[in-house]
Amino acid sequence: MAQQDFFFHPSAIIDEGCDIGEGTKIWHFSHIMSNCKLGKNCNLGQNVVVSPGVVLGANVKVQNNVSIYTGVMCDDDVFLGPSMVFTNVINPRSAVNRRNEYAKTHVGKGASIGANATIVCGHDIGKFAFIGAGAVVTKTVPDYALVVGNPSRQIGWMSEYGHRLEFNEQGQATCKESGQVYELKNNMVTRIK
Repeated sequence: MAQQDFFFHPSAIIDEGCDIGEGTKIWHFSHIMSNCKLGKNCNLGQNVVVSPGVVLGANVKVQNNVSIYTGVMCDDDVFLGPSMVFTNVINPRSAVNRRNEYAKTHVGKGASIGANATIVCGHDIGKFAFIGAGAVVTKTVPDYALVVGNPSRQIGWMSEYGHRLEFNEQGQATCKESGQVYELKNNMVTRIK
């Protein structure tokens, strides 16, 4: 750690070789392992583990009891809900070392993953996607998608402000909070205003 312009609780453990951004807060009993990178203004709750090589963008919010394993990369403004889980091996066995088989998972900008959700490794989460509480994600999630259930299934689309989008016959929807306008075309959503 070259500098300490971030906060960490005395019970937190921060290993050598971490790059931690200004304004980041690391709370009780958390463990930040070597060679990971945390962006500016992140907030890591109680009992969070960040494994070696993990990259978190700026303003990532990690709630209590989350383990972020090697192979995970989160872009800016990602929300990781309480006790949600990432995996990094498809077929783990205690007696078989698979450290050279870690699969990668990328979580796009602004995505939210609800409490107790599980993200099976190798399946990316699109930007501003919304993963419902308790969902088990077993395939890649598109940008702005709303997915729920076990196994998860897409049931709609969400705005960047976290509101369900209702598309009209022209394939457009307006976020009721922000006024942003979205377009649905070829089963893909983009923000147009």
